[in-house]
Amino acid sequence: MKNLRYLKPEAVKLLVVHCSGNRCDHELTVEGLIATGNARFGQPSYHYYVRRNGAVVPILPESVQGIHAKNYNHCSLGICYEGGLSAKGVAEDTRTEAQKHALYALLKCLRADYPKARIVGHCELPHVTKPCPCFPASGICRTAAEVRVGMPWCVAIRAGAVLDDYCSFSEMLITI
Repeated sequence: MKNLRYLKPEAVKLLVVHCSGNRCDHELTVEGLIATGNARFGQPSYHYYVRRNGAVVPILPESVQGIHAKNYNHCSLGICYEGGLSAKGVAEDTRTEAQKHALYALLKCLRADYPKARIVGHCELPHVTKPCPCFPASGICRTAAEVRVGMPWCVAIRAGAVLDDYCSFSEMLITI
């Protein structure tokens, strides 16, 4: 792995949402995502990966710069969801319900830690021409919270736990 650059918490201004760019009928494992980043950039690209089943997998520590958004890596965290292409290879929002819930909860946790950070989709950054993440990510967490994330979930993710059981994940959400 190349020399990692560090990211100070006060430097985080953006939470950038990505899709992995694989077809919805093809799995991209965590190992596959990491291998792709290592092959292209010499390190994993993202901080978090949200699998189809709602599993949230920490990839890079938040204190390390990812390589996911040219000109913005020094001030952002990268969150990637598995998918983004239809079975025919067309860019579209392929998030499952479990992914939508997990992504929302993860972004709520991150916004609690980085309250000044804006949530944006990769395609919402200047000079990005691809449709990634294939949905309007800047609309997430913009309005009053519909769900409050239980602290055990946030703490578990920060400790490196992989939450892969949607039922146990749902139990950690407290509806207002």
